[in-house]
Amino acid sequence: MKKQVIKLLATVTFGLVGGFTVSQVNSQAAYKTVSVKKVTKAAYHKASNSGAFYNQAHTKKIVNLKTHPYTTYYVTKEAVMKNGSKKAVFYYAKSASGIGGWVWNKYLTKGKSPFGLKYAKSYLAMDAKTGEVLASHNGNTQRLVASTGKLMTIYLAVQKAEKENAWNKTVSVAGSGLRSMGLSSAVGGFQFKTGHKYTVKQLYDAALIESSNNAAIALGRWVSGSNAKFIKKMNAQAAAWGLSSKTKFVSASGLENDDLSPYGYWASGSYTAGNEVSAKDLATIARKLINDYPDVLKQSKLTSMKTDGQTLTNANRLLKGKTYYSSDLNVDGLKTGYTPRAGLCLVATSQKAGKHRLITVVLNDQNEFTETNSLMKHVYKTADVYK
Repeated sequence: MKKQVIKLLATVTFGLVGGFTVSQVNSQAAYKTVSVKKVTKAAYHKASNSGAFYNQAHTKKIVNLKTHPYTTYYVTKEAVMKNGSKKAVFYYAKSASGIGGWVWNKYLTKGKSPFGLKYAKSYLAMDAKTGEVLASHNGNTQRLVASTGKLMTIYLAVQKAEKENAWNKTVSVAGSGLRSMGLSSAVGGFQFKTGHKYTVKQLYDAALIESSNNAAIALGRWVSGSNAKFIKKMNAQAAAWGLSSKTKFVSASGLENDDLSPYGYWASGSYTAGNEVSAKDLATIARKLINDYPDVLKQSKLTSMKTDGQTLTNANRLLKGKTYYSSDLNVDGLKTGYTPRAGLCLVATSQKAGKHRLITVVLNDQNEFTETNSLMKHVYKTADVYK
C-alpha cells in the first residue's frame, strides 16, 4: 500500500511548461543531455523563489536560487535536456563569485538583478547634507533598534554639555541598578565603582564607544533629572524633528523594557517592548547629530580608548584597522546595536573626498557589516550626487 501511495505522489504534476512539469524539474532523476551550445554571455536573475542549480546530470543539487535573492547570473551555455519523454531548455549560468550551475530556463529572467540586501529587514541610505533618501527597503517601518537608539541619548547629552560647557562636570551614578548593570555579562560594559565620580565626557565616551548601557542611563538622568523625565525628552525631541508619530522611545540605552526591569528602569506605562524607530528616523537622528555636533566623529571612529582605567572597545568592525574596513569607503562611525529581538543593527557613515557625507542604516540584520558595505558601494555607484 505504501509503495502505491508513493507511486501516485510521484506522478502528481503542477502544470506543463516548456515540455517539463515543475515536479519533473525539481526531481533529481538523471537527465539526458540532447544537445549543448555556447551562447553570447548574457545577464539573468531569478524569476521567483523557485528553482535551483544542479550539475549537468541533475544528480546533485548545488544551491537554491532563493538563498541568493539579489544575484546576477551570466548565462554562457544552453542545453536541451530530456527526462523520460519530456524535453526542456536549460541554462548554464554562474554569478561573478562563481555561484551557479545548470538551471531550468523558466527559473531565470533576463537582465541584471535589482539591488537588495539578503538579510536586513529594513535598510536606508541618506545624504547627510540634504537629507535625501538614496536607497530604502522598509525604511519607514518601526522596529526595535537596540543600542542604535543611543544616538538620541548622545545627541541630547552633547547638546547640554556644549550649551553649559559641562564636559568635565561630574555626574551622579548612584544606585545599585547602574552598578549591577556594569557587572552583568548580558547588559554590562562600563563598571561604576562605589563612591567614584565620573565626568560627562567619560560617560559619553563609554556610551558611544563601548555602547555602555549604564553610562547612557546615567547621562539621561543628568540631562533631565530622572530616567522617566529623560524618556519624555527623547520623545519630545523626536516630535520636534518631525519624526514619525509611530516612533517611540522607552529607553535611554536601547535595551528592551524587560531587560531593564531587574535593574529598576522599566518605563512605567510603556505600551511597547523597547525603542521602536524606523530606519529613516534613525538616519535623521544620525544626520542631526553629525551636522550639529561634527566632533562626534572624532570619537566614533576610535576602535578603542581607555578611561577611568577601563578599556572601551568599539564593536563597529567597519572602522579602520577592523575586519571589515574598506579604504574605498573609509567608514568613521557611528553606532552598532544588538538584542536577540532587534537583531543586528548598524548606523554607519562615511565620506568620499569632495562628496556629501553618506549615512546608512541596517536593522534586524544577520550580517550588518557586509551588508552595510554592499549598501554603501551601491549608493556611491548609482546615486547622482556621487557621480
